[in-house]
Amino acid sequence: MTALPLYLDHAATTPLLPAAREAMLEGFAIWANPSSPHAPGRRARAALEDARTRIRAALEWDGEVILTSGASEAIAIAIQRCVQPLVAVSAVEHEAVLRHAGQARRLPVDPLGLVLCGECALPGLVAVQQANSETGVMQALERVADEVHEAGGLLLADCAQGAGKLCTPSGADLIALSAHKFGGPIGIGALLVREWGLLKPSGGQERGYRGGTENLPGAMAMAAALEAERGWLDTAVALRDRLDAEITAAGGIPIAEETARVPSIAAYRMPGKSANAQLIRFDAMGIAVSAGSACSSGSLRTSHVLSAMGVEGANEVIRVSIGRETTPDGIERFIAAWREVAGA
Repeated sequence: MTALPLYLDHAATTPLLPAAREAMLEGFAIWANPSSPHAPGRRARAALEDARTRIRAALEWDGEVILTSGASEAIAIAIQRCVQPLVAVSAVEHEAVLRHAGQARRLPVDPLGLVLCGECALPGLVAVQQANSETGVMQALERVADEVHEAGGLLLADCAQGAGKLCTPSGADLIALSAHKFGGPIGIGALLVREWGLLKPSGGQERGYRGGTENLPGAMAMAAALEAERGWLDTAVALRDRLDAEITAAGGIPIAEETARVPSIAAYRMPGKSANAQLIRFDAMGIAVSAGSACSSGSLRTSHVLSAMGVEGANEVIRVSIGRETTPDGIERFIAAWREVAGA
């Protein structure tokens, strides 16, 4: 009998929540363009602004919200149109940030993946993520924000892995997030902006900061996903702790176990077994995990994140990411599979 699939790649994308699906269907029924001045358009506009207000409230954000197609577009808008030039990015940022970084300084990290103290005191735009997509390591963003602001700079925080799970970083000036990481649909995200004056407008919709017809169904679904209860995160911590302990006992090495990590993500090294070989074996067992982020997992290059941290055996590291649907039985099944692969 073929084993049921076990999905442990929620950091790449996670299932659409029922409440988000219902909200999206409701949005599809309001089919008028929110930018049209007629009565149906005005009704659509009212629904869009209601979703925006709910998103702002759920994130406890007192600034502005620009709706985007996801975190990648939000990051691009922030970097390309900020009134201050990008001067630095952490060495462990997602590719969505690095592809726009150009000659910006790479901020070094310690062996736990944390940006070194004093490195962020720079005038200009500095990009430091909230939680790493490969290791789950959470940056000390309050300290980072203080350093940036004392130097007269602005902080861009990629919160794609933290939004809907962690508190919104109050010290950040620009924040990028994507709904499909926390139970919303693919194709909708947001750029949170402290105040409009931080960005140069480009014309079009979203108060002139993003062109294109607004994604009303997506916005309504994102709001519903952000409003969902988060009790599952306590379970996720317990499941990850179980993984850490059992994989260590089986000869594996948890990455950055000694520092704070987002509850849903962990990375593990299996000495002597390449990540690609592990993925093939786990996939044959019906288990979905990954090596690095989804945007780079098809590459044979060593992870730039693990390289920046100085991780030994970086090409032997896989990522396990937990979601609402993950059960203790599922984790026990993965632990048994890990032991089998490690011992082969």
